Amino acid sequence: MRAMVLHAPRQPLRLEERPDPVAGPGEIVVRVEACAVCRTDLHVVDGDLTEPKLPLVPGHEIVGIVESCGAGVDLAPGRRVGIPWLGHTCGCCGYCESGRENLCDNPGFTGYTRDGGFASHVVADAAFAFPLDGFSDPVATAPLMCAGLIGWRSLKMAGEGRRIGIYGFGAAAHIIAQVCVYQGREVYAFTRAGDEAAQTLARSLGAVWTGGSEESPPVLLDAAIIFAPVGELVPAALRAVAKGGRVVCGGIHMSDIPQFPYSILWGERQVLSVANLTRADAVEFLELAPRAGVTTTTTVYPLERANEALADLRAGRFQGAAVLVP
Repeated sequence: MRAMVLHAPRQPLRLEERPDPVAGPGEIVVRVEACAVCRTDLHVVDGDLTEPKLPLVPGHEIVGIVESCGAGVDLAPGRRVGIPWLGHTCGCCGYCESGRENLCDNPGFTGYTRDGGFASHVVADAAFAFPLDGFSDPVATAPLMCAGLIGWRSLKMAGEGRRIGIYGFGAAAHIIAQVCVYQGREVYAFTRAGDEAAQTLARSLGAVWTGGSEESPPVLLDAAIIFAPVGELVPAALRAVAKGGRVVCGGIHMSDIPQFPYSILWGERQVLSVANLTRADAVEFLELAPRAGVTTTTTVYPLERANEALADLRAGRFQGAAVLVP
């Protein structure tokens, strides 16, 4: 098998050949068809997330075909599956036992604590792989496995409000904006100042207003979701939401939130964070996405150009999501 491997933070990934993987009990070997590139991958490679398994194969938005199964696995070889960020949970801590496996005390994360999908093959815990029957395009489907799933969990935490602000119009935003429109909500899209390409994409997906992150929307919002890893956006979003509104931080890493006056939090406004996902989130979203007519905007890179894809994501040189294809 081939893989792009991280040996140390802030170093380029190296293309390597490795022995073909073998599935252990409860595991599957998946031939990777496509793996989307997530901002979390950048946080791993750039050292913002400080406890990766090293050496590490990044990547956690994986679509592929089951090639072989270990003992105790029901999935049949030849079936298309998706593999997300949450790669394993202990099943016995208080969080797992109370239906909050996303907060598990002893989790495993694809592309962080276990090797991921920047490769031709990956080994996954079969219990955390989702059948993708009916999803015929691996490239279009790969961004759903994190950008879509975390976007969906963020939207659920935002509540039932009609006016939804989205800060940072990248992979997750361009997916969840379509869900908002399907649900009859209004989308207010905030981008980097002057990012006309992102604003044009947002409008094409149904946003009723677009502007820079420093701008105020024309109306107060019921909720705001922040996908950009920029702590300074939290006070901005609080100023944009109405009393009782929620600000949901959808990323696994964010720069420090600056001091802000209590007056913009007062009025029963809330600030929440999203941590990982549950398998129930995935089941819900993968049923919803086809009904909502969700499409993804993708830029395809061959596996060996993973470093270029990461650099382009860091610089904002494409719209939607980058996807690696072995």
